[in-house]
Amino acid sequence: MESTRVDGTDMFARYANAPNALGFCGPADAELRGGARQAVRAAAQKFSGAWPYLQVMSKLTGIDDPLDGRLVESYWLGGGVGADLDAAEFAAELLAVIGPVAGHYWAHLTPDLAGEAAANHCFHVFGVYPWSRLLGKGNDEHPVCVLDSCRIMWGRVLAAADSEVVVRCRHLSWDGNRLALSAPAPRRVAVWHNGYSAMPDVAVGDIVALHWDQLCGRLRPQQVRHLAATTIRQLRVTNERLSRR
Repeated sequence: MESTRVDGTDMFARYANAPNALGFCGPADAELRGGARQAVRAAAQKFSGAWPYLQVMSKLTGIDDPLDGRLVESYWLGGGVGADLDAAEFAAELLAVIGPVAGHYWAHLTPDLAGEAAANHCFHVFGVYPWSRLLGKGNDEHPVCVLDSCRIMWGRVLAAADSEVVVRCRHLSWDGNRLALSAPAPRRVAVWHNGYSAMPDVAVGDIVALHWDQLCGRLRPQQVRHLAATTIRQLRVTNERLSRR
């Protein structure tokens, strides 16, 4: 049976770094790039997206530390301990945390979300963030690009150099009615961003995770299965909602 202990603090930093560096999530002064563990833990609590999930997952699973590796892995990739949580209960607990601070773009955060809810980042991207609700209203290219960049993507490294790799992965597509994953295609990804890399030793044949076009780390086969299943499931329930508009 495939089982490897995950360092939750390290994994949180690697997966949260890209959106934080781009100014999308978390504090401006977050020390995620090789920062001390206590600095990463302090920064994590200021992520208004990921942290409430980890808090609720901690409460419902009885795992005391929100940055326990089991919770962090389940949040970013799906599967694991979060997959066993009751969707309605999780949605109710999550909305109790994020609902009071939501603005007018978040009026969709109601108990109706329970049908889409899951304790992972993919649900946050497609169900909680407003971008999927902008599809079909003109200029669909931008929300599709944001959704594709924000979700955790997986792929195999086909070629590698010091500064760039080519990753064979599936992209998000929109035909005017439904979201889907494309056939695998090459994607060029920089290894380093502003002097930082989560995978400076990336090599041909590695299966890697990408977030906002930045490398996050290697994936084990079981993690790929969880991430793929989570993504496909979320696209299905999102498409069901879009078809009812």
